[in-house]
Amino acid sequence: MSRSDVVGAVTARRSALADAEPRPFWTDRAGAPAPRPPLTGQLSADLVIIGGGFTGLWAAIEARTRFPEWSVVLLEGRGIGQGASTRNGGFISASLTHGLAHGQALWPGEMETLVRLGRENLAQIQAFCSREGIEADLRICGKTTVAVTEHQVANLADSVDLSRQFGEDVKWLDADEVRADVASPTYRAGLRVLGSSGLVDPARLAWGLACAASVRGVRLFENSSVSGVSREGRLLRVRTSEGQVRTPRVLLATNAYPPLLRRLKAWVLPIYDHVLVTEPLSAEQWRSIGWNDRQGLTDAGNQFHYYRPTEDGRILWGGYDAIYYFGNDTSPAREQRLASHQLLADHFFTTFPQLEGLRFTHRWAGLIDSTSRFTPAFGLAKGGGLAYAVGYTGLGVGASRFGARVALDLLSGEPTERTQLQMVRHRPVPFPPEPLRYPVVQLTRSALAREDRTGRRGAWLSLLDRFKVGFNS
Repeated sequence: MSRSDVVGAVTARRSALADAEPRPFWTDRAGAPAPRPPLTGQLSADLVIIGGGFTGLWAAIEARTRFPEWSVVLLEGRGIGQGASTRNGGFISASLTHGLAHGQALWPGEMETLVRLGRENLAQIQAFCSREGIEADLRICGKTTVAVTEHQVANLADSVDLSRQFGEDVKWLDADEVRADVASPTYRAGLRVLGSSGLVDPARLAWGLACAASVRGVRLFENSSVSGVSREGRLLRVRTSEGQVRTPRVLLATNAYPPLLRRLKAWVLPIYDHVLVTEPLSAEQWRSIGWNDRQGLTDAGNQFHYYRPTEDGRILWGGYDAIYYFGNDTSPAREQRLASHQLLADHFFTTFPQLEGLRFTHRWAGLIDSTSRFTPAFGLAKGGGLAYAVGYTGLGVGASRFGARVALDLLSGEPTERTQLQMVRHRPVPFPPEPLRYPVVQLTRSALAREDRTGRRGAWLSLLDRFKVGFNS
């Protein structure tokens, strides 16, 4: 292909973005609930939850279930689920440890317990949605991880025995088999996991959870950004621009957004993850790629893509180009980055060249709240009156319910199997402060990209492995 042909192909691919709406697909549809009013005036409550995403919503439901005598107030700075909870790909997983290999590296003595708790958590989410009539297209359909380089084939093959050791129902697919399942010339092998994960419509899940919380008597306030939490005698005072709540207990569920608790800034790195959604595919286009199980897919790189069908026949395509901005910047302007979306469009048509000419209807970015070990941080502050659960690193759709339950355990002072876990009792390694943080993140990002190209771990990543941070997952 000549240089002009290459330039023309790239231009044509990127023109597929021309009409893409700069907003999340999940919330740009009919069925969104009417906005709830903001908090005004003064209230008192037995528990105040700050954050109306999955962690906060599950915490509200769990609190009213476990402690029915408690009055519960939930304060959300924008709208219910409008942060990371409705800006992700809609993958849901039983994993609490960012994958089996990563959990085995960090907590080998507890992995049997962590795997069991994760599977129970996922099953309980599924049962709750069924019982409550939450129509969120939740399907436990498993996932396929594909290798697109030779060293990824070897790495993926190494995970088969570990998966079976922990009871996963897995099937190894060679190049012909994986391409027969989903037709892409880039695939060299695949690992099909038939359980323990699936897909969900995250917006409808969030809206359904909010309804379930309201039915249980939780008072939900939107557009009620919290400006501070201070102690007043035996109570905590939670302040917004138009009101305040006095309470003995606060549960902080703000994840990647600017923390009200200063120490969390050292542990949580806000990373923008970019996503595209196509127009609906025709029947012929679907036949050209197969994908009969309509499961989620990811590739096996450090900088990986994740992709899945939607209920109405589109393809959601995201990941790869994760961006950290200097100073933990999470301003709304960062939710659009044309260069990242153009890169994703190029990669989409490289993976599925038979879909050339398909157009994208939505493009956005969502925040990932990463810790250095890729798993959440839990703890207490304000003399034991404030609990937090933050840092899900992209796997919060399912794990947020587990995190909410841990935070409630800590607030109640009730020892449980969850609170005895090393994951809960120990904090991640902190990220360095700025101005050092940004160059360290860029160095690490460069090292991960180099490993994807060469298959070699390199000195910097090997050093991080020794300190048990999350880049071996």
